[in-house]
Amino acid sequence: MAHQISSAQNPLIKTLKSLHLKKGRAETGLFLAEGARLALEAAELDAWPEMLLFSPAALERPRVRDLIKEADARRVRTIETTQTVLGQIAKRDNPQTVIGAYRQRLAPLEALDGALLVALDGIRDPGNLGTIIRTADSVGAGGVILVGETCDPFSVEAVRATMGSLFAVKLARASFEDLVRFKQARGASLVGASLKGERLAQETPLPERVIVFMGNEQSGLNEDMEAACDRLVKLPMRGRADSLNLAVATAVMLYDIWRRRDYDGARA
Repeated sequence: MAHQISSAQNPLIKTLKSLHLKKGRAETGLFLAEGARLALEAAELDAWPEMLLFSPAALERPRVRDLIKEADARRVRTIETTQTVLGQIAKRDNPQTVIGAYRQRLAPLEALDGALLVALDGIRDPGNLGTIIRTADSVGAGGVILVGETCDPFSVEAVRATMGSLFAVKLARASFEDLVRFKQARGASLVGASLKGERLAQETPLPERVIVFMGNEQSGLNEDMEAACDRLVKLPMRGRADSLNLAVATAVMLYDIWRRRDYDGARA
């Protein structure tokens, strides 16, 4: 049975608003995910929120009504509130009609598996991080490894950019040293993006297991990281631009590797 809250001064609403801040997320272990679509996709993956807030308008959609009913059955705290309160939680003038507060989950590095993984060092832009997570999901990557001081994947901006893929992709945090040990134990090839790299020719063979390693938006991979890579790759340029956005460059790398495997597993 859903509770009703109409005041933005309610302590619970204040807690949810605090999840826009890293401190609030650290203290509660929660993060915000906005929209019925994300909540429905998460439920399909058996990821349920700690709290599910919705406005009366959300109840006009049969799938959302069913979602709330099942959430109640799973003892999720369901809360009916106003669009005004949802707007204050989301910090948007035109908020979604459904917002969930989910438990943050990171996987142990050893739990990541698959022929293709992504490792990111020192990523600063949450939009880039979220887009890369979404792209990793698109190519069926086995997970994303966050190396060093990479930004928070559970920030509101990063979660929005994942478009729900946050619930489908395993995330792990690791030191650079842990990453090197992991790739050696798995027999994987660490392929780093670098201006010192070479263009991958059409016929260039790649091993069965590959970890694509991307560096910081400004400085890329440092010398030690480049030295640890089994192969350094440079994306070719033709026009006046001399670089790509990090998320775009990662997408090009991932899709090129998947193309070399004849898009194995792609949906018809």
